[in-house]
Amino acid sequence: MEPLTWSGALGPFLNPIMLAALVVFALGFVTNMLLTLAGVRAGEVQINPDHTLTMDRTPVDYALMAMKYAVLLFVACCVGYIVGGMVMPGLEAKGIIGGMAARLTPVWIALVVVFGLSISFKRKLGLYGKLFDSPIGMVGFGLVMFWIFSAAFAGVVATHGPIDVISQMRNEVPGSALPAPDEGMYPYYLLGGDNLGRDVFSRMIYGGQEVLKITPAATLFAFMVGVTLGLPAGYFGGKLDTSITFIANLALAFPVILLFFLLVTPEIVAAGVPQYMSMVLFVFPIIFFVVLFNSRYHTQAPKRNLLVAATLVIGLWAYLSLISNADDPDLPLIFRLWPKPLDLFDIQGNILIVFVSVVFVNSPTVFRIVRGIVLDIKTRDYVAAGQTRGEGPWYIMLWEILPNARGPLIVDFCLRIGYTTILLGTLGFFGLGVSPESPDWGSTINEGRRLLTIYPHPALPPALALMSLVLGLNLLADGLREESLKD
Repeated sequence: MEPLTWSGALGPFLNPIMLAALVVFALGFVTNMLLTLAGVRAGEVQINPDHTLTMDRTPVDYALMAMKYAVLLFVACCVGYIVGGMVMPGLEAKGIIGGMAARLTPVWIALVVVFGLSISFKRKLGLYGKLFDSPIGMVGFGLVMFWIFSAAFAGVVATHGPIDVISQMRNEVPGSALPAPDEGMYPYYLLGGDNLGRDVFSRMIYGGQEVLKITPAATLFAFMVGVTLGLPAGYFGGKLDTSITFIANLALAFPVILLFFLLVTPEIVAAGVPQYMSMVLFVFPIIFFVVLFNSRYHTQAPKRNLLVAATLVIGLWAYLSLISNADDPDLPLIFRLWPKPLDLFDIQGNILIVFVSVVFVNSPTVFRIVRGIVLDIKTRDYVAAGQTRGEGPWYIMLWEILPNARGPLIVDFCLRIGYTTILLGTLGFFGLGVSPESPDWGSTINEGRRLLTIYPHPALPPALALMSLVLGLNLLADGLREESLKD
């Protein structure tokens, strides 16, 4: 079989249009810059004597208009490639772009459904609904959801397994055909093969799973730790605030990469240091929810007791499962006492190290943000009103202050997931991430960089994937910030 082309049968029609759109955009951009430097400004709206409005257009306006329509034309061509890839018969006609678009069909459907429902009911969805009034926020949300759905449908989207090796496909270029595909096997490597003969496209898709199953959960745990400590530190102040802030500053002063190097040292792992760290850090979500329910329902004893008891049972069960590993004989005995039939989670050692380290690194920063917000909000009138009503301090912190701090915290949560994604990519690049054969993006970039000047295709797709996810998270945070400031 012949290798696939990038654009397939649509290339002769859409490629010239896309090229023309890029040229028009570049000319418009250069023209706009030159006119701006020459002192020419955009036109202004004029109010006529009859109270009608007219636009006094200048060359700058026409340059901006050309750029706008060039972008729209380029996007239309991209949509054409996607739709063409979904409907055109035959892989040769689809091309590489169309082939990937066809494999991503479940993702496109999920995105259309989510956007359609969200826009239809956005007035009833609070801050999330307001996100769809922000073009920047919508773009960021779309990028993030694209990778979430890609990870969710990885088994359907990917053309091969993440560790399947075909030795004849080592460093093959994108669109290369398999030499002798078995029946039912996808006959092409859409983005080529890596240095071991694994499919780059499939590893990129499965790599999203590795990133998304760690970063949100680790960031959420970090927020639990930071919020649980930041609320009382900012509200009570005094020696409690001084002590916790000092510990947070010590943690912030510790070099991140050095921490990871230490935690992956065999002697440190054998001593159970990551497990001891998890023993401390993972208890904070239990504390948070117990205090949350106790403060909210302290006047309704039966309901409070039920919620607190359920939280303790479920939380402690999950907690003991997270920190225990009965199958690892090298761990200290304390971490092997929890019976295996009751162990809900079987977390690999490397994943636990990464998870704990990310929580440890992010928690002090979250603590400082929460503490600063509390120091500001606790002087507000509604806090004084709650104190006058006789509400307890934890009720005021969790049910008066924390809800009013949700805007900045949600924005920081999105940004912090992006930072954590970059951190995981960096760790994978240095070989400190999850297992070596894992398709996580950092490890894949590290493997591909060795032959980057000769075979750039194994490293570029995961790098672009990492960049697009982080960009989406940043744009999403910008959109949320923009809309939260309007409240």
